[in-house]
Amino acid sequence: MKIAIGCDHAGFPLKETVAAVVRRLGHEVIDCGTFSCERADYPDYADKVAKIVASQQADRGILLCGSGVGVCITANKTKGVRACVCHDAYSAKQAVEHDALNVLCMGARIIGPAVAEELTERFLSASFLTGTRHEIRLNKVKAIENANFK
Repeated sequence: MKIAIGCDHAGFPLKETVAAVVRRLGHEVIDCGTFSCERADYPDYADKVAKIVASQQADRGILLCGSGVGVCITANKTKGVRACVCHDAYSAKQAVEHDALNVLCMGARIIGPAVAEELTERFLSASFLTGTRHEIRLNKVKAIENANFK
């Protein structure tokens, strides 16, 4: 898979840790920045990742900021993106399986490198459970999205 990764200055310290996990698992990284700890605005990077995922130039995305919330809110403003803040392994896997999560958001000021590694592994190893009640629910979410993103 191709994985787009983006962060602001607060997420930058975890970005290379996450990118290394993505590569170790055999996936390609599309690095959308930022490239230092200098102040950077999270919407700029979240928007880049969201657009790449929505256009299917990447299969999934990973976003990092201080809390994970800002990048999550921004990414969800793009049609076709289902972003969620996950700070536990269960949610990172279950959100893909049940909700077709395609952008994982994490807070670098909330979790450390070991947790970020585990969440990245869970997120990338999970697949949406097609042909289940979850697909019916996802179709309802997509209908709402289509009605609101005209």
